[in-house]
Amino acid sequence: MANFFLDNKDIQFQLQHPLMRKIVELKERGFAEKDMYDTAPKNFEDAMDNYRRVMEIAGEVSADLIAANAEGVDLEKPKVVDDHVVYASGTRQNLDAITAAGLGGITLPRKYNGLNFPLVCFVMANEMVARADAGFENLWGLQDCAETLNEFGSEELKMKYLPRVAEGATWAMTLTEPDAGSDLGAVMLKAHYDEKQGTWLLNGVKRFITNGDGDISLVLARTEEGTKDARGLSMLVYDRKSMCHKVRRIEDKFGIKGSPTCELVFTNAPAELVGDRKMGLIKYVMALMNAARLGIGAQSIGLCEAAYREGLRYANERAQFGKTIINFPAVYEMLNNMKARIAAGRALLYETTRFVEIYKIYDHISHERDLTAEERTEMKFYSRLADAFTPMQKLFLSEYANSIAYDSLQIHGGSGYMKDYPIERIVRDARITNIYEGTSQLQVVAAINHVTKGTYLSQIEAYESEVFAPEFEASTFAPIRAQLAAMKAQFVEMVARVEEIESAHKGEGFKDFHARRLVETAGHIAMTWTLAKEAAVAPEDYTLQLKTFVRIAEAEIARAHAAVTASTWDDIALYRTILED
Repeated sequence: MANFFLDNKDIQFQLQHPLMRKIVELKERGFAEKDMYDTAPKNFEDAMDNYRRVMEIAGEVSADLIAANAEGVDLEKPKVVDDHVVYASGTRQNLDAITAAGLGGITLPRKYNGLNFPLVCFVMANEMVARADAGFENLWGLQDCAETLNEFGSEELKMKYLPRVAEGATWAMTLTEPDAGSDLGAVMLKAHYDEKQGTWLLNGVKRFITNGDGDISLVLARTEEGTKDARGLSMLVYDRKSMCHKVRRIEDKFGIKGSPTCELVFTNAPAELVGDRKMGLIKYVMALMNAARLGIGAQSIGLCEAAYREGLRYANERAQFGKTIINFPAVYEMLNNMKARIAAGRALLYETTRFVEIYKIYDHISHERDLTAEERTEMKFYSRLADAFTPMQKLFLSEYANSIAYDSLQIHGGSGYMKDYPIERIVRDARITNIYEGTSQLQVVAAINHVTKGTYLSQIEAYESEVFAPEFEASTFAPIRAQLAAMKAQFVEMVARVEEIESAHKGEGFKDFHARRLVETAGHIAMTWTLAKEAAVAPEDYTLQLKTFVRIAEAEIARAHAAVTASTWDDIALYRTILED
């Protein structure tokens, strides 16, 4: 039997990180529930054993069922029947199997029938499910909406909705509208409180809603009459059981076809307020989107893994001119570069996940007791890193999903363009990753202030202060450390130049013009460091990828550095001429 956990030592490696002990002890509150629940671990070793066992189950279901159903689901697709979604038969089998395997509510507390596992495990499972079928990962992965409700909902709401996750309830984040895509402040779906019924009622249209007919939906709606901006928006939870909505249609998409993307009409649909009024976009959707962006990172790396393995398999099987094509330098160089980018991208994904994890746990603890001064400082530190690294990982990994899928199809040649091979579907599925939950361009907007405020530079300097084993430093890392120092110097020079010209022209767009170059430079340095830390622990597994990736990073940074240092204010005027057309 195949298993996407056991056949991937790179995922397994992430459970070995030194921060895992801190994460587990915080998550388990010092193993306070060991006498309350049979499933609660007694100590760190017991917890890690639990994680591995469940991840093995997730890997088995992903490989043996979800992957096997992927092509059939892509062909059959969900349908609208009597104004509601009917999943493809393979999707229904997947949902039933993954629920039976106990993979619902992975991160939720045990009192809501969750597993109380770290976010790291949820990201691992997302990655494996996405490797099997990225469209299905959308449905299963949306249980992170439940974590948002756990973070901000009342105890009454949590007791009502969260236990249903373990029972297999699917979720939706119901945000966008025909005239409010990335600009969620323009949302106009209305919610008014009906005194007679004692509930909020939703009326209006939502569009491009992933799994829009899910069992439980978090809905962004305008509760404040007469408002037109973000201050009039609140978050509400809607239960499909009321059947006060209709699916107008399922979008006919390029990829992820098993995931129904719906246009919805709500008519006096009863809903319950989550948290405080007027904080829907300002606070709750921002938390929800950050969780979703981490999910897209996991989905993207799963797609990368699937594409790489398909390319590697085909290159080992396809013979031309008397030998298999993997023996041609043009092919094995592509595969080596793909593998290095996956290793670096995965290192960045799990580094970000750990940052998010620690600050989220402290936030939950703060609602149970007062944090110590040291804990408050740590929470603030990891919160800042999470805010900086979440858009960065989404930017890089979604772009890698596309480029690695593209390269894998190229290795397949004309055969990859046909539906006979899975890579054709993988290419289509990957294309959405750098669009939804905020395009790559919007990730840059979210990240650029962390360039100018020094968040990335501070973390790079923290990485620089780490001292690895003398043997690794001497045999492998000394020249790479020098290369990283040179890349950092280029980064600092680029930032200084952009800020100088931006200041001289009173902030009229020079920073924005070069924002992506700056963010990607910081990202390439951060990924090299995170991969280096892994190579220091397991040099036999990651040294080759590290040496390959540092060359990739150097080349990309050299291009960005050349563009920025040669650029002047006149460049903006030159490119703005397109506006006159």
